[in-house]
Amino acid sequence: MPRLKERVPAIEGWFTTGDAPALLGTRCTGCGTYTFPKGQGFCPNPACTGHDLAEVELSRRGRIWSFTDNRYQPPPPYVSPDPFVPYAIAAVELAEERMVILGQLDTGTDLETLKAGQEVELVLGTLYEDDDHEYLIWNWRLVQ
Repeated sequence: MPRLKERVPAIEGWFTTGDAPALLGTRCTGCGTYTFPKGQGFCPNPACTGHDLAEVELSRRGRIWSFTDNRYQPPPPYVSPDPFVPYAIAAVELAEERMVILGQLDTGTDLETLKAGQEVELVLGTLYEDDDHEYLIWNWRLVQ
């Protein structure tokens, strides 16, 4: 019987891995500015002098702001499958947070059918595996 691999985030602390995964950011309690990845120590808004940042889960849905495909294997320390398979990347606007988050589109997304403004949701994907672990990343999946 094959041994089950432990599913772990490829980048610890950037997203949750439950049934409804979410990116983890911070929100300034003074001015409401969001940051991703999590901010530390001070608000990035130049008009704010706040230092109190609360960890928050960011919106799970957004709209494609821009997109492209990646046809070249990224250099280390990025780990990609062997053999390398090209994939699509989207810049996704989160309306509530008023920010854009870059991420891979879900495996099998047809670049020819993508359009700016399409709604996507956050899902988990596998970056790579070793003997003991499946290393997870966040992906964006088109909402049907």
